[in-house]
Amino acid sequence: MTAAGPPLVSVIIPAYRAAHLIAATLDSLLAQTFTDYEIILVNDGSPDTETLEKVLAAYRDRILYFRQENQGAAAARNTGIRAARGKYIAPLDADDLWAPEHLEAQLAVLDADPSIDMVYADARIFGDVPEAGKTVMELCPSAGEVTFERLVTRQCTVHLCVSLCRRESLLRAGLFDPALQRGEDIDMWLRLASRGGRIVYQRRVLGHYRRHPGSNSADTVVTINGFLAALDKAARDPHLTTAQKELVQQQCRIERARIELHQGKEALLAGNIEEATDHLTRANQPQKSLKLTGILILLRVAPGLLRALYRWRDRRQSNRRADGADFGKMA
Repeated sequence: MTAAGPPLVSVIIPAYRAAHLIAATLDSLLAQTFTDYEIILVNDGSPDTETLEKVLAAYRDRILYFRQENQGAAAARNTGIRAARGKYIAPLDADDLWAPEHLEAQLAVLDADPSIDMVYADARIFGDVPEAGKTVMELCPSAGEVTFERLVTRQCTVHLCVSLCRRESLLRAGLFDPALQRGEDIDMWLRLASRGGRIVYQRRVLGHYRRHPGSNSADTVVTINGFLAALDKAARDPHLTTAQKELVQQQCRIERARIELHQGKEALLAGNIEEATDHLTRANQPQKSLKLTGILILLRVAPGLLRALYRWRDRRQSNRRADGADFGKMA
């Protein structure tokens, strides 16, 4: 970090229940090969504030520290962005890590083309979860140019923890929406893209994305509901064309069907055949899958066999995950 003049980059870290992890995150940040940055850490009314501040004592000469009542991640990010002096904003969650070359590599992309508003990279997943060792782009690929349409249909997925944005672009888009408890980052990228903002990506692994067993990011239904919240908001955006609104509405139907499919499988494995049938029937309504239609027939005539098949498949997939052969798909 440089002492003279405003920094080029402002790193924004919202902190909530992160006292036991924040030191590793800050250490990865302080190991950056690029050094012209400031660190803004926003304590979002965390219940572990006393412990957090003890950990932060060793870093207080290197960070700008803010405390606020708990308002959620979006509001905490906004507090940091408003206080930022840098031309660029680098969001970082309090439990994720950066590779040493992260900032340097991302800045090279933005500096090379002033028309780019934001760039994101890939990150390797770690933690006590089956997908540990895989990268986020392996589970959520990005293909082709990043457009509003490709964000809606999940052909491109922005990874917040390894992104770098122009501060001016975030301000112009209206910052993160505090009303969204989940999906606030997706909402931001949709707004940015729908208003002509340019988002690009590189496939380099420039960070480490921590996933916790039982966390929201590991919960399929919670994750899809966060995406749906962003889509529901986008559908009300007066800036969208008729075709874009129809695409958003179609994707909402697909995402709700995915929830029904997941809940149907959970009900089947729990032995709740009637509930499973209801969920899977609703899941099949948007696109009338032949495979799902066959599963529904089997569910009615031989539910015990279908349940046994699902359990066998789950055991097989678990064994393959343990061997590193297959980590499934991230919702």
